[in-house]
Amino acid sequence: MDTHTPSENPTADIASKVQTELARVLVGQEEMVRLMLAGLFCNGHVLIEGVPGVAKTLAVNLLSRATALRFHRIQFTPDLMPADVTGSSIFNVRDSAFEFKQGPVFANLVLIDEINRAPAKTQAALFEVMEEQQVTIDGTTHRLPQPFMVLATQNPVEQEGTYRLPEAQQDRFIFRIRVGYPSLEQEFQILSRFSLDFRQQVVRDIQQVLEAADIEACRRSVEAVHMEEPLLRYIAAAIDATRRHPDIYLGASPRAGLALMKAAKAIAAMDGRNYCTPDDIRQIAFAVLNHRLILKPESEMDGVEMQEVVNQIFREIEVPR
Repeated sequence: MDTHTPSENPTADIASKVQTELARVLVGQEEMVRLMLAGLFCNGHVLIEGVPGVAKTLAVNLLSRATALRFHRIQFTPDLMPADVTGSSIFNVRDSAFEFKQGPVFANLVLIDEINRAPAKTQAALFEVMEEQQVTIDGTTHRLPQPFMVLATQNPVEQEGTYRLPEAQQDRFIFRIRVGYPSLEQEFQILSRFSLDFRQQVVRDIQQVLEAADIEACRRSVEAVHMEEPLLRYIAAAIDATRRHPDIYLGASPRAGLALMKAAKAIAAMDGRNYCTPDDIRQIAFAVLNHRLILKPESEMDGVEMQEVVNQIFREIEVPR
């Protein structure tokens, strides 16, 4: 279908350097790292879901160490207030005037640990942050530093003291990455790697291989990736099919279609290509759609899996030639 040939772009080389650096610590988490980078390169936010102890927070910390970007971590708790995230106006006695004190969200990479532990009021404070990449306090708008990315973690098992993320907020994450347990061999590799490194010196030895200028160059190359009209129609057909599928109560929004297009371009660029293929779209579709779709209650009771629903949608859509 495509007659385009691969061209030189910085994304593949930069992604490879970061993946190699993080692989010195992480075992069996290549897909998580790949999706985090894809989200970063197409200006998206990433939600990482998994049980405790599967290196969710560690992976984000390592990504921050491999970059020359400003990094802040926010631990979400039930008593966290919006001002604790965005900042607030403080009265300056010396000047007899209010001045804005920036909150921890003013950074390039922001890790929100256990995002589902904060109440709705605090969750709502993130809407403007994630979509417009700005904070409005007392009628004054403060732009966030660029590049900007939110990486959030949540535990799908423990529900005590947690709050379900609103659909509008989930829709603002380009991916939800589901992290499972390592295999037996990977478990052995983890033990071997840290058997003589209790202090995890290897984590502190991670080198900076990515700068803000590199990210901007990658974002430009991702945007320039060619996607022919049949592939755009392919994405549109998939998104439309989610709204008509008999097992789905809530289908994907137009934002989901845009996310799928951007993510497919990022995957192509990271593979060293300046053009997209149907495989790029299918490969990334579940990570883009799994948190945006809601199954009907009766389908859930019947044991229908979201992965199978997404696979079925793409099996039934004609693949562009």
